[in-house]
Amino acid sequence: MSADLPQSPRHVALIPAAGTGTRVGATLPKQYLLLGPRTMLEWSVDALCAMPWIERIVVVVAPDDQRAAALLAARPRVEVLAHGGTTRRDTVLAGLHALTGRHEAGDWVLVHDAARPAVDEAALERLRDAVASSSIGGLLALPVGDTVKRIAGDSHSVAATLDRTSLWAAQTPQMFRLGLLLGALAAHADVTDEASAIERAGYAPLLVEGTRANFKVTSAEDVALMRLVLAARSGGQQ
Repeated sequence: MSADLPQSPRHVALIPAAGTGTRVGATLPKQYLLLGPRTMLEWSVDALCAMPWIERIVVVVAPDDQRAAALLAARPRVEVLAHGGTTRRDTVLAGLHALTGRHEAGDWVLVHDAARPAVDEAALERLRDAVASSSIGGLLALPVGDTVKRIAGDSHSVAATLDRTSLWAAQTPQMFRLGLLLGALAAHADVTDEASAIERAGYAPLLVEGTRANFKVTSAEDVALMRLVLAARSGGQQ
């Protein structure tokens, strides 16, 4: 590990939750949909709270959002910031800026989607251990198992079949050094995840195998499937 990195870095999680989730088709943002007795956001937060090595979980919501603070008030390691922006990148960046006064540049930040409520402890520990000696970080991901087609200009037909042997589907958490991630996101606005910003900055994040249950809820069908996943995990007693 580089000399300028802390010997015992701290770990903090950041959950961007300022989006509206319109593709789900619900009347409220998808992070507030009930999956059994808890909302999607609560499931995601609680998965991170279960890890004692994560010092703090910071949830960044839209400026006019008052739901999260009320839902999460009883969780002592959780902090809600109403500083969310119009894009994921802006929301994460706001959270990182809020952390800079309390954390060193070499501390770890795990950015996790509120819409991935089924991340499990084993995957989180696998990610932590895999990147522990890295000066950069990495992300949970899965090798692509399906045959992948590239669509043609008419948006209806196949233009080509891609070689899937080198393709992985990104998941979260994505875990990077605070200073490095802050600089990468500040410099690159047109990215869809944190790893993309790190790549644009000239670095190669590590890929750490995740799980199929850690899928992102983006549609009504996903909501129904996630309810089944969480019910099965808790033995039917959500």
